[in-house]
Amino acid sequence: MTMRMVRRPGAPAAKAVAGALAVLLVLAGCSSKAKSGKEGDKEAAGGVKTGVGVSGKTIELGVLTDMTGVYATLGKSVTQAQQLYVKQTNADGGVCGYRLALTVRDHGYDPQKAIAGYTDLEPKVLGFTQFIGSPFVAAVKQRVDGRDKGLVLPQAWSASLLGSPYIRVIGSTYDIETINALDFLMKEKGLKKGDKVGHVYFEGDYGENALAGSKYMAKQSGLTIVEQKIKPTDNDMTAQVAALKQAGVKAIVVSAGPRQAASLVGVAAAGKFDVPVIGNNSAFAPQLLATQAGPALMKNYYVASPSLPVGADTPQAKKLVEDYKAAYPKDSLDNGVVAGWTAALAFGEALKKACAGKDLTREGVDKALLTINAFDPGFGVTQDFTDPKAPSSKESVILQPDKNAVGGMKVVRQAAASAVAEGYTPGG
Repeated sequence: MTMRMVRRPGAPAAKAVAGALAVLLVLAGCSSKAKSGKEGDKEAAGGVKTGVGVSGKTIELGVLTDMTGVYATLGKSVTQAQQLYVKQTNADGGVCGYRLALTVRDHGYDPQKAIAGYTDLEPKVLGFTQFIGSPFVAAVKQRVDGRDKGLVLPQAWSASLLGSPYIRVIGSTYDIETINALDFLMKEKGLKKGDKVGHVYFEGDYGENALAGSKYMAKQSGLTIVEQKIKPTDNDMTAQVAALKQAGVKAIVVSAGPRQAASLVGVAAAGKFDVPVIGNNSAFAPQLLATQAGPALMKNYYVASPSLPVGADTPQAKKLVEDYKAAYPKDSLDNGVVAGWTAALAFGEALKKACAGKDLTREGVDKALLTINAFDPGFGVTQDFTDPKAPSSKESVILQPDKNAVGGMKVVRQAAASAVAEGYTPGG
């Protein structure tokens, strides 16, 4: 199966995106009546207090995903994994007798659609098990914190999202992930003090947060970062590779999408520019292994991940693979399945704790998540949600593409937090 490359027509430049987000957020804020978090709270049978997003014996949850844009393959996998979780949970009796329901909106990684989707779903759902796109989540953060107070578990890892008790990043943030990635290159791939490192990154929240991590690691370790900023619509990395080769970099970090990473690695290989390349967790899709870039990706590319891959040798991973294949036999496996399943499972744990505490309002679910300090979904990293100012983990797993592995990725370094990451404050 080849990766479906979808070009987003008319994608706005960075300033246009930022402007659109700002205008839309103001309009969204003005178009809804201010409400207190307690509005509409009621006590259901059994003494459980409920509110927005709970109707009868159904808990409504929202999904804001990307199935047609730059992260189309990721969005599909994340969403289907969450639909699988909901189906299995309901078949097992639901959450303390309540049936779960997902409402999905595809924003295509478009700011207008993302904000409009949030504005439409927010009054109808208890919270969001998914929201792809750091810039879009950041754009609604003030509204979530100040008025809406619905739990959001985003598939986004920017440090700008930290500090909110309602928007909870699962795993290490991009800056920490990049620090761990460079630590791997120094310990395992010959990168040393005095070397130059290229960093190709998306403009905006994701790329710039990853860049903050590489700059911090460079300062601590005596490296020099050579920057190459790109847009999500830049798919050909020929110019960036040429510039980095000319600069004499000894390794490259890529904080972009799968197609940009594949182009970068493929162009470098064609030009006999033999340096290791490592990407953030969203910079790979196993479908790329069937393209011309496949051999180069397996030879010189690595990925820093917040968890073990979908093909991990754990009971939970094996069961998820079996169940996912049965539910979606025509679709390939990737780490989006892990991300989606983990977020749905975490949300489900918060719902169970909130129900046990007789409070299924937004505030009750938010408070319940903040009591979970050892969440282990079975993929190598235990998450602690008790401190909103900190990511739930500082550990990263280093993966390498492998066409023979389930999900197209194998583990080359188990979950660990580097010494520099341990001493680093995200966003600081």
